[in-house]
Amino acid sequence: MNWPAKKIFRGPTCWDPFEEIRKTQERLNLLFEDFMPKEKWEGGNVFTPAIDIKDEGNKLLVTTDLPGINKEDIELNLKEDMLEISAKSGKEKETEEEGYIRKEREYTHFYRAVRLPTSVKGEGSAAKIENGVLTITLPKMELEEPAKKIQIE
Repeated sequence: MNWPAKKIFRGPTCWDPFEEIRKTQERLNLLFEDFMPKEKWEGGNVFTPAIDIKDEGNKLLVTTDLPGINKEDIELNLKEDMLEISAKSGKEKETEEEGYIRKEREYTHFYRAVRLPTSVKGEGSAAKIENGVLTITLPKMELEEPAKKIQIE
């Protein structure tokens, strides 16, 4: 007597939340690559530094790490509620050995644009770099009048 082959039911495929998180992160990385402005540098790197924004009442304090960057190589732009930080650094190294002369260049570019949580004033803003940490102080815009209640008749 021939019995029909048993079908083994292994159940539905297990859902792995960590795999979903990994796939979502990959999709987000691709999305940000499309929207983040980048410049192509031969022999160089483009970095997007992390930014901390602290609300200190009447001002915002923005800090970011820019290691090895001089203040002359940093450009800050404030457009409405968007802060742009751009910095470039370049190094040249020349080596001579047994008749060969080699000259290498390395360029590093930092770029970050971040939307600020509130409107700020350009005048009165200040920035300083110390030990590779850029600190930007941005005074907040003052509201002209507090909100008024409207009575319903």
